Amino acid sequence: MVVHMDRSFFFDAVRDELFKGEMTHPQVVGMTAILDAWEKRFAQADRRWLAYILATAYHETAYTMQPVRETLAESDARAVEILEKAFAAGRLSWVKTPYWRPDEDGCSWLGRGLVQLTHKRNYEAMSLLTGIDLVAEPDRAMEMETAVMILIEGMLQGSFTGHKLADHLNETNEDWVNARRIVNGTDRAEKLAAYAMIFDAALRPAAAHGMLARLKRWGLHVIARLTPRAPRIR
Repeated sequence: MVVHMDRSFFFDAVRDELFKGEMTHPQVVGMTAILDAWEKRFAQADRRWLAYILATAYHETAYTMQPVRETLAESDARAVEILEKAFAAGRLSWVKTPYWRPDEDGCSWLGRGLVQLTHKRNYEAMSLLTGIDLVAEPDRAMEMETAVMILIEGMLQGSFTGHKLADHLNETNEDWVNARRIVNGTDRAEKLAAYAMIFDAALRPAAAHGMLARLKRWGLHVIARLTPRAPRIR
């Protein structure tokens, strides 16, 4: 499916449906960077993949559409402090090894980017995939161009969990919910599905109007039902 993108319609649609009627300049810049990278290299690929990529960035960056550190901290030191406090309080029960603690070289492998890249092994894997030495310079995952490459290539190739976009969105299957397994198991999977279907509708002006209204009703129900269960770590 070739993406013939009407960007004016796209931004109008997502502004109304996902950004409460207004967007900041950084949000526009972030989405534009993803759209530009996609059109440059993957314009012939499945439109739904782009929609799920955008939804992932929207969720993982707390809607900022800018590369962020885990916990949204302004520095590694502050992020580590927040994570340590949460871990000590038992609020990170799924964490077996505190990956954010600086290693012998003083590097912290906490989450960075448009999709939260954690653990040294994942920085190593994405270094090979992108050709950028993220082990030597992990903060490069905070650069927009690098962050976009990690986001897109990682989800296409299945670099994060072994699941890739084509596993869940293909000619015979459209599983928006289980597509969350590409990045993070089933964590907030329904919520991500709602976001992704709105992005997908925004990429298809001819079919979008009625679909957006239906998705908004369903998505708001899902988001309202799921949001209170998992407050963000601060």
